[in-house]
Amino acid sequence: MTLIPLPAFTDNYVWLLHNGTHAVVVDPGDAQPVFEALELLKLPLAAILVTHHHADHVGGIDLLREATGAAVYGPATEKMPEPLQRLKEGDAVDVLGLRFAVMDVPGHTAGHIAYYCDGADVDGTQQPLLFCGDTLFSGGCGRLFEGTPAQMLVSLDKLAALPATTQVCCTHEYTLSNLRFALAVEPDNLELQRYNAQCVALRNNNQPTLPSSIAQELCINPFLRTRQHSVMEAADRFDAALASSTSDSSREIAVFAAIRTWKNQFK
Repeated sequence: MTLIPLPAFTDNYVWLLHNGTHAVVVDPGDAQPVFEALELLKLPLAAILVTHHHADHVGGIDLLREATGAAVYGPATEKMPEPLQRLKEGDAVDVLGLRFAVMDVPGHTAGHIAYYCDGADVDGTQQPLLFCGDTLFSGGCGRLFEGTPAQMLVSLDKLAALPATTQVCCTHEYTLSNLRFALAVEPDNLELQRYNAQCVALRNNNQPTLPSSIAQELCINPFLRTRQHSVMEAADRFDAALASSTSDSSREIAVFAAIRTWKNQFK
């Protein structure tokens, strides 16, 4: 298998996965880069996987379906370009000889889903693969347009529990701006400092910072680290009222909500 992030719009990626004979794409907000890649690779498109309903993830579906006849898969409860096969947690999609389990990960949108394959030989390495849309970013997470902090925390906990080697294929090149915020939260995190330098070098050479990995994100992503003392203390500094939270569960959600609010305001 070969995995390729196709740049689209200003900072989107459409993920293309192929086995040399057929291709699958994930979240094709723009059809043109997909058509160009398929032409270059001389591959037919077998399937389109979609994580949520936002226009920059679904805008190219109709053109691609009409031109290629590719099957379309998407979330069970969101408004999507029809026809498609609708999916929810517990379902699975078989494409290119791989089985992708569907995970419900609400928060960014109410019906957001992710696709997880527990083992794929990608570019010569056997590794789990996650297409997570706008739920988890490298160094960040999606804005809460339709869901609650509690929902997003549960969704991120699901993803954080995946194997450490899981390749995280999110759909925006937000990494450097996310890491600037992460460094404001945890300025003394040495792994975060190292990763930031690595990502700056990649972007200076016009290279993608993605995919990341679950192991990497657990070390540097403040939204997966809200139970770490350094992140809780940073949240308390942002919102002094957090210190009076009484139960462990309510404090966990309050810390996450504070970090998300802080990120929304961060310049």
